[in-house]
Amino acid sequence: MRSSPKEDLPPPLTSASEPPPLFDGTTRLYLAYHCPYAQRAWIARNCKGLQDKIKVVAIDLADRPAWYKEKVYPENKVPALEHNNQVKGESLDLVKYIDSNFDGPALLPDDSAKKQFAEELLAFSDGFNSAFFSCLRSKGDVSDEAAAAVDKIEAALGKFSDGPFFLGQFSLVDMAYVPFIERFQIFYSGIKKDDLAKGRPNLHKFIEEVNKVDAYTQTKLDPQFLLDQMKEKFGIA
Repeated sequence: MRSSPKEDLPPPLTSASEPPPLFDGTTRLYLAYHCPYAQRAWIARNCKGLQDKIKVVAIDLADRPAWYKEKVYPENKVPALEHNNQVKGESLDLVKYIDSNFDGPALLPDDSAKKQFAEELLAFSDGFNSAFFSCLRSKGDVSDEAAAAVDKIEAALGKFSDGPFFLGQFSLVDMAYVPFIERFQIFYSGIKKDDLAKGRPNLHKFIEEVNKVDAYTQTKLDPQFLLDQMKEKFGIA
């Protein structure tokens, strides 16, 4: 797959930064570069080829501008999308919103069985994430809960045979999961000394193939940075 040049991204805005000219007709995606939830919407934007239609605005979550909560998004979280004089949040909702309201390749197939499975997988995503984060907080080996969650992902990746992704071809379901699979792979290797994909050929193939998807690789950060950040967050030496 041909790779495009990496996007020239703006520096994160801090408490000392002035706001952009809000609600001036520009569509803005507010994110933090290291946030996996924001990464979901960022991948969707890239996948639909909307780099010129949706402007990235990075927020420093450790030093947030007051105007972000006061004037943009009262929830004071990322991601948020400023579009048509409204601001919308919640990462999975935003991925669907971007798919429905902007031109570009569809992020879901037309097949009804695949659409139904997509909803099941999206409903499971929070449980998948919490199983892994709880395991990271615990000492010792990978928990049974986390192992069961990743086994469910392994099985899901084998449901359709027309491609290596959850619905066969790359879709918004992959966008929902890949930021977390990426991090868990890094963390489990670096902290638990465990390989998520070992003995799981579908997951191994997914990781291999998703790293050829430009819309995703454009959003990746240095693995060591993510590992150091997570160690700090969970107080791991």
